[in-house]
Amino acid sequence: MPARNENMVPIAEALEIIKRGAEELLVEEELVGKLKTGRRLNIKLGMDPTAPDLHLGHTVVINKLRHFQDLGHQVQFLIGDFTGMIGDPTGKNQTRPPLTREQIQENARTYQKQVFKILDPEKTEIMFNSTWSDKLGAEGMIRLCSRYTVARILERDDFSKRYKAGQPVAMHELLYPLMQGYDSVAMRSDVELGGTDQKFNLLVGRELQKDWGQEPQCILTTPLLEGLDGVQKMSKSLGNYVGIDEPPDEIFGKLMSVSDDLMWRYFELLSFRALGEVKAWRREVAEGRNPRDIKVALAQEIVARFHGEPAAVAALAGFESRFRHGALPENIPELTLHCADDGMVVMQVLKQASLTPSTSEALRMIEQGGVRLDGEKLSDKALKLARGGTFVVQVGKRKFARVTLV
Repeated sequence: MPARNENMVPIAEALEIIKRGAEELLVEEELVGKLKTGRRLNIKLGMDPTAPDLHLGHTVVINKLRHFQDLGHQVQFLIGDFTGMIGDPTGKNQTRPPLTREQIQENARTYQKQVFKILDPEKTEIMFNSTWSDKLGAEGMIRLCSRYTVARILERDDFSKRYKAGQPVAMHELLYPLMQGYDSVAMRSDVELGGTDQKFNLLVGRELQKDWGQEPQCILTTPLLEGLDGVQKMSKSLGNYVGIDEPPDEIFGKLMSVSDDLMWRYFELLSFRALGEVKAWRREVAEGRNPRDIKVALAQEIVARFHGEPAAVAALAGFESRFRHGALPENIPELTLHCADDGMVVMQVLKQASLTPSTSEALRMIEQGGVRLDGEKLSDKALKLARGGTFVVQVGKRKFARVTLV
């Protein structure tokens, strides 16, 4: 018999928590029916460990899993060690190369450690889909594939676009939605969470559960979080991300750099603060309060979640010291660069010290007044730094290096 939910809160209140920051709930009436039973629901979130580190964009949906956990439901965090070898092609315009089992296992260990910075480990069931997928064998895979048509698989937007454009769609990619859907059957999930880009896969899970005679899962999708630039989806490859394992000072400084508008988006999707409190802050800012004060609260909350309250207090003190009082940060990276006898142009210094990705970006930062040399704003883009000298170089608010030219 399914376990009772001893922490059950009124359904209307539970729905408000569940829908906070969510994009779509399918089907709300079905979820209400499940909640009315009073049993603990199986809440599924699957993540393929295709990269070693999580960033704040990943935590949007993990936070939602924590909300269900706090409501007393059974959280099932699924590590896709089998599906990760296929590679979800969602949003990709070309075939993704499969990862090896060894790569997946190494990344999975990192995921487990990082996810427990958000979830309660004593109330979380960690699962691996190789447990049941490996056992399918050739016959099981054929029987699974017989339950879905090629036409239905090609309804998925990225598949259909690539197919119509004559771009390759590998056979193993077509299996991905089926394997993710089969996970829901094996786990008997009541609700599955995922980003908006996962909607097709989540719907396949509903259909397969019906085929297996199970009550179909409800689906809750969450938005894709914008990165620090406020435009592109947060991504490590785009450099607009905040990694949850980054040092406290780095997380704090990055969050303080976001725009005032983006700050509210981050509160909606990342903060655990009560909605009423955030709404009150919005009114205060509209009436003239400095949004910087509110941004500090956000940055401290996020740092405390991943590094603890003392680290959050220290990060604020360090930020105030560096950016309000002009002090240099501790432990500035020290670099030695080799140069010609007559020195090196400052733009090359910035690039080789990895303070800017290119000399053109270095030029842009100098022209915008975003570069300091030994504490003084740099305006001469043709400046050549002498060989044998040591210089403290700052780009933007957070990037520092002590560079020696030899």
